[in-house]
Amino acid sequence: MQIELAAADGHRLSAWREGPRDARRALVVVQEIFGVNRHMRHVCSEFAARGFAVICPALFDRVEPGVELGYAEADVKRGIALRGRIDPGATLLDIEAAAIALPSTARRAIVGYCWGGTVAWHGATRSQCFRAAIGYYGGGIAAAREEVPSCPTQLHFGAEDHGIPLRDVEAVKAARPEVEVFVYAGAGHGFACEERASFHPAATEQALARSLDFLDRNLGQ
Repeated sequence: MQIELAAADGHRLSAWREGPRDARRALVVVQEIFGVNRHMRHVCSEFAARGFAVICPALFDRVEPGVELGYAEADVKRGIALRGRIDPGATLLDIEAAAIALPSTARRAIVGYCWGGTVAWHGATRSQCFRAAIGYYGGGIAAAREEVPSCPTQLHFGAEDHGIPLRDVEAVKAARPEVEVFVYAGAGHGFACEERASFHPAATEQALARSLDFLDRNLGQ
């Protein structure tokens, strides 16, 4: 269901919420550069079905409310342009607003995809709201690899991701040996999105299993 959040700077933004209100485990799910679209709602539903309380904040509301994009070239260009207009510090306030809106007694984690993968990294390194963080193919993580996560962190990358070269992944591994990093052979950028041409079912299944195991280990069951 659609809800409204209030960030610490007074900004109000929409968000998608699913899952039990009395959940013991909770997730902030962070969007790609395509808004809180059908794919992101699908991700929320998958985690909610496993008992998580989930909130996915609409980060584009900072510059344009109600954005839901597809995956055509024009959508990619528009998503990149919108992302470029948003200050990372403001995005951090938005994910923290989502964390605060989760059940107060739940153990909280963050998981993000594409742009959201980088935002999840910032959630681990720049916020104290989360007990675990997971990032999928976050293109900005390598540039921020010297930042130290304050919680256990797991990252997933595709070996064939032309936007995130393997040298960047290796640089992250070298800088942050305490972080779990997985690379999937034959998988490209966006491999876990069932709506993209790059969707890789086997890599998606394996990454989800590893993510759920990671959450079990760090949030309990």
